[in-house]
Formats: sequence, C-alpha cells, structure tokens
Amino acid sequence: MAKSYFSEVSSPVKYEGADSKNPLAFKQYDADAVVMGKSMKEHLRFAGCYWHSMRGAGADPFGPGTRIMPWEDGGGMEAAENTMHAMFEFLSKLTLPYWCFHDRDIAPEAKTLTQTNKNLDQIVALARKKQDETGIELLWGTTNAFSNPRFMSGASTSPSADVFAHAAAQVKKAMECTQELGGSGYVFWGGREGYETLLNTDLKREMDHLGLFLNLAVDYKKKIGFKGPFWIEPKPKEPTKHQYDFDAGSCHAFLQKYGLMEHFGLNIEANHATLAGHTFHHEIKYCVDNGLLGSIDANAGDLLLGWDTDQFPMNLYDTALVMYEVLRNGGFTQGGGLNFDAKVRRQSTDPIDLVYAHIGGMDAFARGLKIAAKMHDDGAFAKIVKERYSSFDSGIGAEIESGKADFESLAAHAEKTNIERVPSGRQELLENMLNDYL
Repeated sequence: MAKSYFSEVSSPVKYEGADSKNPLAFKQYDADAVVMGKSMKEHLRFAGCYWHSMRGAGADPFGPGTRIMPWEDGGGMEAAENTMHAMFEFLSKLTLPYWCFHDRDIAPEAKTLTQTNKNLDQIVALARKKQDETGIELLWGTTNAFSNPRFMSGASTSPSADVFAHAAAQVKKAMECTQELGGSGYVFWGGREGYETLLNTDLKREMDHLGLFLNLAVDYKKKIGFKGPFWIEPKPKEPTKHQYDFDAGSCHAFLQKYGLMEHFGLNIEANHATLAGHTFHHEIKYCVDNGLLGSIDANAGDLLLGWDTDQFPMNLYDTALVMYEVLRNGGFTQGGGLNFDAKVRRQSTDPIDLVYAHIGGMDAFARGLKIAAKMHDDGAFAKIVKERYSSFDSGIGAEIESGKADFESLAAHAEKTNIERVPSGRQELLENMLNDYL
C-alpha cells in the first residue's frame, strides 16, 4: 500500500457552506450545485498541475527551494513513482477531477533519449493505473523543452538543427503519452522560443522554423489519431527578453500566417497576461471573441514584481470577469478547463499548505462563477454594450459594417451631422454595478 503524504486530510474535502470555519472545507465550491444548467464541476473543470504541486520546491531568482517534499526521497525512478502516488492522493483528497503534466515532471531524464523514453513509459503506465483507480482524468500534457541546457537558445527556434530534432522527438513522445492517458488536449509553451539580442538572431528564419515545427506536430497528430486540440500558451518575456508567443493577439496572427488556425487554440495564463501588460480578462475576452479559447492556467501575478510569481488566484474581480467570458463562450468548448498553474509561497513549506492553497483557489473560482452567472442572467452589462454601439445597427452605421459605405458617402454624412459630442461611457457607474454583484 502506498504511503500517505497528506494524512492531515483524513477524507476528501467537502463543501460546508459560507459559514463554515473548517479550513479543510469548501465554502463556495459545491461540485454538484447546478449553475445555468450545469454542475459547478462541469463548468469549472479544475485540474492540478504536477510541476508546481509535486516538483516545485520554492526556488526563486535569489535562492534555492525551501520545501522538503517527502515523496522525492531517494531520487530516481523510485521517487518518480512515489511522486505519482502522492499526486493522485492529493487530487483525490481535493476532489480535483483533472491533472496536467510536463514530460520531464513525471519521469527523470536519463543520459540517452532511449532510456528517458523507457522511464516515461514506466511512469505513464503507473499514471494510467492511478487514473483507472480514481476516475481522475488528464486535462492536458506538454513538453519541457526549456530546462535542459541544450535548449538555451530555444527548441524549435534554436540555431542548431540537432536541437530542433531533439525537440521534435520529445514532443512526439509526449503526444503519445498524452494520448495513452486520454488527455483532452496538448499544450505548446515555448519557454525559450525567443531571443536575447537581434545581433545574433535571424528572426524570420526562427519564426519560420517554429511554424514548420507546429505543422509537423499537426501531421503527427493526424498520423497517430490524436483527437484532442492543440493549444499554445502565450508568454511575453522571462526567461528570454522577447518571446515569440507574446500574447493572444500575436499568437493569433502567427497561427493565421502559418496555416494553423484549424488545429490550434490558446491556453491563457493570468500571470502571463500581466507580464504582457494586459489584464487576465482582456486575454480571455480576446480568445472568446476570436474563437481561440482552449484552456486556462488559473493563477495570479504580483503587480509589484517583475517576474512570473504564479500565485494562487484569490481576486474575485478576476475570477468573476473571466468566468463571465467563459459563460459567454458557452463554456470550455475545446475541452479545456481551469488548471492551477500556481505554487505556494516560498515560506509555505508543508504539504498541507498545498491543500489550503487549492481550497482557496477553487472557492475563488466557484464564487466567481456564481457572480458571473448572475451578471449573465441579468444581462445588464450586455445591454449597456449593445446600446453603446447601437448607431451601427441601422442607417450609416449599418452601411459601414456591411461594406456599403465609402469615403464619399461617409464625408457627405459627416457634413450633415457635424458630430460634436459622443455619449458618456459611464465607466464609474459600470464599476459600481460590478461591485454590487461582488
């Protein structure tokens, strides 16, 4: 029998309501509660991430890790198996229905790619067994093509053709593992797909190589019959100065240029939106408006710090506005969900802190879902937006949007109307209205 690593949680965490004082209970997340015709579990599709939860020791740019994770004692394949047991104990006790992984999270990298793949096969077999035992499913898999020194100048955008080939081999294997585990989708995050200086960079060639690489991945997806979508995860900087997947808009343009729109959506992370100078809400709304919303990495950044802090999402404005857009999208139509790509703080060193953090994040998004549902049902914001643009619903506005207007007709209209004042945007009123929902 596998050792218990979360013995302080004697049974799965349950919903006890907003008045509960139990730190090991949900106050807002009631998995079976129905909101707008679906259960909270179906709406939110929560997932736990392997890298921060099981492997993240708390290192930051100024010091090594502080968390001692008992499942990693001894190292090697024994530790890898213990970590998988710990992950599924953790997921089960938090009633998290999904999980996510990088290939190098779950199995150690060996001296040869052949042995590394054997290590992966062994751990994937264990993960398959744990999934069957618990009913927990894989939301998505991905490849760590950024940590190993060989990727110091990128993976598919590396100036080395040998590195390009190695990255392809890794993605090939990780896609196979994801398919074996029944993953809903597969994520591409180009951790070092970018540049430090243009003095040694052939920008066009690197972008072309990235487009070619992703098209090759699509070809292999078809060959093995993987049915899930591909998702790109935008990030603007850190570790490289400028990364090619900067934000949702730049990824959208990239996908169009390289003929990939049919096969790719986006996996949006809150902290990456912050680093790009956007709000979480902006990036999600852009995806919804352009049919790109695949999945979400649910975390938060610290606006006073300049790096990816990956904190747990606790801001109700963020969770409400994001879930408002997800509802407007009709839910996670591409099969994604809310993956807690978040880590406990460096000073939080006990396994139980990981449980507290996820309870808080799950409650924050459950509360956000309830608020978003009320906003959606009331339709107050949608009505105000519709009225604000109502001049385009008829007359000259309808001619503009239908393509019937030209500069001559527009100039003639302008001479007749001589517009001097535009109606107020009422921002302060709208912010007051939003506060009323919270």
